[in-house]
Amino acid sequence: MATAEIASERESAYLSQLTMAAARYANRTQQRERNQSVLATRGVLYADTPDRVQKRLARIGADWAMARAIEQTPTVPAAGAGSTLLLPPEEFTSEVLGLERLIGRNNLTPIAFLEEGAQVSRSVGRITVSGPGGGHGTGFMVSPSLLLTNNHVLRGPEPASRATVAFAFQDRVDGGPLVPAVFALEPHRFFVTDRALDYSLVAVAPRGTQGEALSSFGRLVLSEAQGKVIIGEFVNIVQHPRGEPKQIALRDNQVVDLLERFLHYVCDTREGSSGSPVFNDQWEVVALHHSAVPQTDAEGRPLSVDGTVWRPETGEHRLAWRANEGVRISRVLQALHGVTLTGEAARLRDEVFTTGLGPSSAEGAPPPVPDGAPAGPPGSEGAAAVQASHQVPQGAPAAAVRAADGTIQVTVPLRITVSTAPQPAPAPTPAMTAPTPVTTPAAAPHPAGRADIVSAVEKDVEAALSSHRLARERPYYDRTADAAARDAYYADVRTGDGDALRRALTALLARTHAPQPRYKPMNLLYPWVDLHEDRRLRSIYSGKGFSAEELIRADAAVAEARLARVQELLLQESTAGPAEFEEEFAALEAAMPFNCEHVVPQSWFARKEPMRGDLHHLFACEPGCNSYRGNLPFFDFVHFEESQRDDCGMREDVGFEPEDGKGAVARATLYFLLRYPGRVGDVATEFPEERLPVLLQWHEREAVTEYERHRNAAVAEIQGNRNPLIDHPEWAREIDFSGVWP
Repeated sequence: MATAEIASERESAYLSQLTMAAARYANRTQQRERNQSVLATRGVLYADTPDRVQKRLARIGADWAMARAIEQTPTVPAAGAGSTLLLPPEEFTSEVLGLERLIGRNNLTPIAFLEEGAQVSRSVGRITVSGPGGGHGTGFMVSPSLLLTNNHVLRGPEPASRATVAFAFQDRVDGGPLVPAVFALEPHRFFVTDRALDYSLVAVAPRGTQGEALSSFGRLVLSEAQGKVIIGEFVNIVQHPRGEPKQIALRDNQVVDLLERFLHYVCDTREGSSGSPVFNDQWEVVALHHSAVPQTDAEGRPLSVDGTVWRPETGEHRLAWRANEGVRISRVLQALHGVTLTGEAARLRDEVFTTGLGPSSAEGAPPPVPDGAPAGPPGSEGAAAVQASHQVPQGAPAAAVRAADGTIQVTVPLRITVSTAPQPAPAPTPAMTAPTPVTTPAAAPHPAGRADIVSAVEKDVEAALSSHRLARERPYYDRTADAAARDAYYADVRTGDGDALRRALTALLARTHAPQPRYKPMNLLYPWVDLHEDRRLRSIYSGKGFSAEELIRADAAVAEARLARVQELLLQESTAGPAEFEEEFAALEAAMPFNCEHVVPQSWFARKEPMRGDLHHLFACEPGCNSYRGNLPFFDFVHFEESQRDDCGMREDVGFEPEDGKGAVARATLYFLLRYPGRVGDVATEFPEERLPVLLQWHEREAVTEYERHRNAAVAEIQGNRNPLIDHPEWAREIDFSGVWP
């Protein structure tokens, strides 16, 4: 093919990328404007979906309770702290600073942020394609051997064979240039590309032209885990614009939209930046930068800076930019999973998914295992390899699934994957190309140990204690603000018809229940929601008092013990199926319960979310009272001497009557009946319809307290919905509850 034809083909491909990016951007105008409006009026926690925001908070070690506490603290800098929070400097953890930074309360960050940025930038290099259709781009190491860049930078093995990558092509501190290390690309050893997702993955020679070791430049560990970035957050891009020495677009680059496969963000990149890694503030790769979004005319044609229609021969520097677009890194990894590879190429591909050099150090710790993604290359048949992640909330229910590849994935407070069979080759993907490799045995992943469990639990404890410290500085209950919130919440609800009222409330409670936090009492219930006016916790059944830190640390010890036992079960019984493991885990939870009570027992709704984590029916309760009540329905004993009694209350086979908190548990149960109609009463041992008068009597005998009003407002801050029986006690007799039973 002639040189002019090659150049024309490359220009045509680039123009196609620009046109498609512009079309995607234009098609999302209405959604993007909504996002920007929400960002301007409410902030970054509300522009994206509640589920993604919740996962983002979990990833930085925070939660909704902490986020709301920070949002509501005065914006006056604390003396000597350099922050907007009225806390002494020693109270600031990385979670508090990271959350403040995320929601825009300040731009403080540890100095290590810059050190980590310098470290990860070592893995980024300038790509130079020589010969016909040549030019520059950016790429970065994602395994010990493989470099990731754009398809339009390296369209196939042939141009890749004419390309090199230069690391350390940058200026020194004194302004002089460093001596770059130049490495040849080796597409004959590995090359995979996908034009639709605009990525190419290629092998790099292990030694540079001057004998430099490729391993000295490290790698960026990629993750499919959700929660790495949300709309409104700022990202960082390390790049070689126009083939110039390495540069960085730091933080002033806001994500304005998140599509199924792409991110749109406003930042300063230029030609040559194609193939750059897009980082969040934790220096995790969130996207592969691949195209600017140009300004276009009415026909969708890119425009030059002078307003005329742009042509490739005009030069990229003449394009009028509107935004930038990156391919979500999770989508690149998902596509890479689907490429059919064998032997050496399969081993090289699998190294992308194994842990290795982390973003924080040259010998970094392994990153979390992504939800629903392979932990890495499988070991030999029958070997049990355990990998742990901090991303699944502590206290989440167990859910075991045996995958087609022979692994069992169990969702517990950590995600643990046990390999019991080799992984078969995935189905082929026509859009991708790959070489014919030779067979090489795969390396087994390193198992995670007890240290991973301790680290995960300690992180939860730190986040919970930070939330509690913030809570101590907040007003306990703002009656005026809550009254306004209550009136606005029920503004469209009409009374006068009991059945219509019940239906309206059920619809309202479900519609406004966002986000839907998973069961995590250590981080959500104890630090703020369930506090009494003296800022202590009290058992809902016995009235016994506890400090928040006491229950946080007690539940942490239980969580650590549970996880250690789960790990043992998986290693010892890796052939067990999901049903067997679920039974084992249920027994484990019963033997080691948290200091938390579901007033509607978990067995009544099969321990499923969102019921399990719904804060409106969760209360602090010591394990003794929790076990004493069991899953018995509430009952009002007339003859006390005929029932068993202790500090928790009275019980017989027919039911349980608490010693304390009858009004609160009645209103919580009535809420549950409204929010989840049909979930209770489908078996004889659950709360039968004829017991409804018991709840109504307890509700009327014990008036709503300041503690319950505080709880209601606190829960509404976290999960969006309210308890109508607390806000409008008079509705209890008007609501027709008959429709809530199956």
